[in-house]
Amino acid sequence: MNAEFTHRPSYTHLTVELDAGETLVAEPGAMVGHSPNVAVETSTSRDGLLSSAKSMLGGESMFANEFVAEGGPGTVTLAPSTPGDVMEHELDDETLYTTDGAFLAATPGVDIDSELGGLKSMLGEASLTPLALKGTGTAFVDAYGGLERLDLDAGESYVLDNEHLVAWDDTVDFETRSVGGLKSTLLGGEGLVFEFTGPGTAWYQTRDLDAFVSVLQPRLPSN
Repeated sequence: MNAEFTHRPSYTHLTVELDAGETLVAEPGAMVGHSPNVAVETSTSRDGLLSSAKSMLGGESMFANEFVAEGGPGTVTLAPSTPGDVMEHELDDETLYTTDGAFLAATPGVDIDSELGGLKSMLGEASLTPLALKGTGTAFVDAYGGLERLDLDAGESYVLDNEHLVAWDDTVDFETRSVGGLKSTLLGGEGLVFEFTGPGTAWYQTRDLDAFVSVLQPRLPSN
């Protein structure tokens, strides 16, 4: 499998080249197109990846499109639903946590789990239900705006707004907290933040979709 990215970072377009027999599973609505010898199947059940309804708990659809190259190599083109970038992340018996809605596609060796017990409860106040991408394989994660990588050394910390957070690996520690009081929350537009402490890596998006919606809302016609 080989991935090529074009139109980065604002309108990233992902082309995945599949060898004969290779499979890619993607979120419904992500497909732009595919070569004729690529078979597409939409299912609600798969061993591991997006299995059953548990993925819905993380904001992902319970449906997934499975692309299989039959009789030779083929290509699949994908694009996220919002303008922004896409990152490719290789997992080697590891876990990558993502915020709900950030998953775009993955190879079959990656399992998605949203039943994370205490972690899900911890992030409930931030209106986030994290997804755990576990296993060995390739995962593609999308963002609204550009994607920034934050590499932290042991003991090094950094604070991220919860609306900008996209993903983090399982080696980094974090805690959540409110920013300021009611006045700063209402007038300053800030609410909850994540403080990450290394060693480890977190990824964040350069734009906030909710903030953009709030700018557009007063300008939209109403009844």
